[in-house]
Amino acid sequence: MTDTPAQEWWSAAELAAADLPDLPLTKQGVNDLAKRSGWAVQKGKVRRRAGRGGGIEYHYSLFPIRARIALLDRERHAPEPPAPAPEKPGRDAAWSAFDALKASAKARAADRLRALDDVDALEISGLTRTVAVRTVADKLKKSEKTLWNWLSMVEGIPRHDRLPYLAPQPGGAKGDKTQVSERFVEIVKSCWLTQSGPDMTAAHAWATDIAKAEGVASAPLWKVRRIIDETVPKHVVIFLREGVHGLRRYFPHQTRSKTSMRALEAVQGDYHKFDVFVDWPGEQNPVRAQMIAFSDIYSGKFLAWRLSISANSHTVQLCFGDLVRKYGIPDHILLDNGREFAAKAMTGGAPTRFRFKIRDDDVPGLLTLLGVQVHWAQPAWGQAKPIERAFQDMCARVAKHPAFVGAYTGNTTDAKPENYGDRAIPLDEFTAVLEREIEAHNARRGRRSEVANQRSFNEVFNESYRTAQPKIATEEQQLLWLLRAEGIRADSQNGELSIYGSRYWAEWMYRIAGQKVVARFDPDDLHAGLRVYDIDGAFLGEAPIVEKGDFLNVDDARTQQRKRAAFVKATRAEAKAHKALTDAEIAARLRAAGKDVSGDNLPEADVVRLPPRHPKAPRSVPRVQFEAEREQEARFAATVTKLEARSKAQPDLDDPETRYRRACELEALQDGDNPLTTEQSDWLGEYQQSSEYRAFSRMNRALGRDNEK
Repeated sequence: MTDTPAQEWWSAAELAAADLPDLPLTKQGVNDLAKRSGWAVQKGKVRRRAGRGGGIEYHYSLFPIRARIALLDRERHAPEPPAPAPEKPGRDAAWSAFDALKASAKARAADRLRALDDVDALEISGLTRTVAVRTVADKLKKSEKTLWNWLSMVEGIPRHDRLPYLAPQPGGAKGDKTQVSERFVEIVKSCWLTQSGPDMTAAHAWATDIAKAEGVASAPLWKVRRIIDETVPKHVVIFLREGVHGLRRYFPHQTRSKTSMRALEAVQGDYHKFDVFVDWPGEQNPVRAQMIAFSDIYSGKFLAWRLSISANSHTVQLCFGDLVRKYGIPDHILLDNGREFAAKAMTGGAPTRFRFKIRDDDVPGLLTLLGVQVHWAQPAWGQAKPIERAFQDMCARVAKHPAFVGAYTGNTTDAKPENYGDRAIPLDEFTAVLEREIEAHNARRGRRSEVANQRSFNEVFNESYRTAQPKIATEEQQLLWLLRAEGIRADSQNGELSIYGSRYWAEWMYRIAGQKVVARFDPDDLHAGLRVYDIDGAFLGEAPIVEKGDFLNVDDARTQQRKRAAFVKATRAEAKAHKALTDAEIAARLRAAGKDVSGDNLPEADVVRLPPRHPKAPRSVPRVQFEAEREQEARFAATVTKLEARSKAQPDLDDPETRYRRACELEALQDGDNPLTTEQSDWLGEYQQSSEYRAFSRMNRALGRDNEK
């Protein structure tokens, strides 16, 4: 206890409520006592009250002695004071929290600040704070207590920092006292955050059923929704409900500049299926025509296109050939990873193919042989291929063309027009409209790309193409896309090639027997023969078809015999040209050459070197070693004879000394590398473990007879 109470300054109302000895119990009584006792004239004992209400405060030293003693005694036995109110956040933290509030909360804080500014202005004009608060409260239709609360919120805060402290806290002034079970929130999130994409209402209903069965407290939907919005990041929600592909759409796309490119430096190709029924020749039912198109990446111009029933590598070859024949060979090409583009006929031998297996003996594809570098677009990602944007133009201006009314199919199964399937467009009419629209697409001005600058695709391409120095294909290179390529292994005997049931052979093909080669042919005319290349693309020769003969036709058989006889005759003449000497002449020359060959004429070497002996090479054994081996064998035979004799007449082993002497003899035989019988070895091993053997051994060592055996 100290001589000074915790509260030194008291107002008249506080003294009346304190119920201290010798002090009145009313505010008026305390003021009268102070007036009679002259408290007001005591220097340093009276001050004006700060804060709400104003008034006068008195120092406790003015109180009667019994009142002061009771005050100190009351504090001595008073309970622990309540925990102090939490300190106000710092200036930076307050402004940071204010910045995260909604606009409505910030507006309410601004209204409160204006009210407190009015209170300060009235105080400056001469009114007391109590009167100023009452005046502003009447003006704003607020209670005085509300304004006093606002004043307490900014007590000790500079005027320029009051705004964040006056902002309402999330959850209301008293906060949300309703606790939400974390387990229930987890159940709701597990039901809602799935790629099936259920509504939050359905997920909350399912979670409520699970919580009821498991005894978990549920919570209202609005409260759970608010908690999930505040705790689960948006990108996590997208990933769990839409997957990786959906998450990628929310990542900022990359802007790829084309200003450093030129015309025909890089092209792109893709298939597009039109939403139009076409009457295709040879097909019983109408089909949706598919277009393979190649466009210039720099300008966006369509360079070549072809129609087909289905996506296939042969149409891709022919369309790319149209591009090369008219404009030249591009340096780079951007392709979809579809089978029609990744087929070996197009990209075989390319090191970056991601479809089919890559082998060292793959047939070089068209693009590989022409030296075009292949780039693969990211699958299922339309932004990776700019040609997709051009196909949208085709959908709007071709599929929905007035000439195709009644043949339009709709872009989805649930978007079919009412006149679905009324008619089909003849192929020639569809091709004519498509050609006009592609030309209009290339010539339309007002393009807004970074290289177009309101010009057309044709203008952009033509300006750059003048200085592009394109690579023009030769006649041999044109055959690469006009003919289909197949990798075939030639027959191991005569080099014959077989494709689609047809056989091809020429006399020169013996030299490719058993080898894998590339056969290029016209798939529409298999009787035209093959052009044969090696794996590296070098032309080897042509192979005509081997015509089939009628089974009972004698003329066909005679024709075949004449061809075989002519082949044998020509081969015999060619073989004679390659062999100038007969076998008899070779043999005679060898006999004549053998008479002059003699080893006696070899000069004697001054120095000879012996090759190093291999560790496992056989060694020569000197005669002395043979004699030593014979003596050793004789000693071994005598020892065996001695042992056999001993085994027939076993000594009396009942005597301990006899047993020990026998053990010593057997040990001597072992030391001399003489083998023991199985019976002798077993007996000796067992006896050496006995105490008798150890006792005799110690005794002999003590008597100096350690070596006597």
